[in-house]
Amino acid sequence: MIEVVVSQRRNEAEGICSFELTAVDGSPLPHHEPGAHIDVHLPNGLIRQYSLCPGSANERRYLIGVLLEPNSRGGSVAVHALQVGDRLLISEPRNHFPLEAGAQRSILLGGGIGITPLLSMAEQLAARNQDFTLHYGARSASRLAFLDRLDHKTLAGRVCLHLDDGPDEQKLMLNQALGPVNQGTHIYVCGPGGFMDWVLGEARLAGWSEEQLHREYFAAPVRAQDTQDEAFEIQIGDGGAIYTVPAGSTVIDVLNEHGIEVPVSCEQGVCGTCLTRVIQGQPDHRDSFLTDQERAANDCFTPCCSRSRSPLLVLDL
Repeated sequence: MIEVVVSQRRNEAEGICSFELTAVDGSPLPHHEPGAHIDVHLPNGLIRQYSLCPGSANERRYLIGVLLEPNSRGGSVAVHALQVGDRLLISEPRNHFPLEAGAQRSILLGGGIGITPLLSMAEQLAARNQDFTLHYGARSASRLAFLDRLDHKTLAGRVCLHLDDGPDEQKLMLNQALGPVNQGTHIYVCGPGGFMDWVLGEARLAGWSEEQLHREYFAAPVRAQDTQDEAFEIQIGDGGAIYTVPAGSTVIDVLNEHGIEVPVSCEQGVCGTCLTRVIQGQPDHRDSFLTDQERAANDCFTPCCSRSRSPLLVLDL
């Protein structure tokens, strides 16, 4: 854990604030690559993940951008209450959304606050003189964040802005933005769940492979209430203790009750912190972290939100 102080707070757009974090002792913060995020331990006890959006060259500060969500579970409200001088604990950066090192071309598509990981990606690609285009959409111009950086000369000609309330000619035409399928091209998408599902779904229909599609969810997609949830059992390793997971509890709840600690953060199946290997059984995957291929392998799952399709799951714990 790293203790940091809020050294700067800035209004970036309607409902979006950025927060600069520096180490309390003034030391450099751990290096990170574009796409990385940190866990932020908030004053109200919640832990939330936020993408880092400064360039990776600045190792004495982290910068996060946070949207005040109208239906917040308490995370964004707590962040927006922070003021300069407040202290927080954060994790070291983790990166589940890295740039593909061998990509010949990168297409970045961000919606709303989804610009945060893509902004540092674009800046690094520009610094390396690599081929890319960044498409950034928002409801209106007042909701476009980090415009000063997007307008920088290093990104000139590589950024396309799309506004829901703007003229038709500037709206995102996805087929044109993606272009023909090319094995050397990789697609990165971040933003609201509906936007991401649209981009990924259309890309798959067009013939893009899963290996070329990279995404990061900020929150789990809305899932219809499942009234069919049933109790199941988990076993701790081969021949270990067996516990029942009731319909109204998560696997994490049951593990905690029995003193078995698994690192957990988002509790929505978004961040992958709690990812646990499955030795036997068929998980009911309800996360937004694993790819379709990883889910099909059935050798790991996220116990914070996923359940079981089989009567028993044997976990590598």
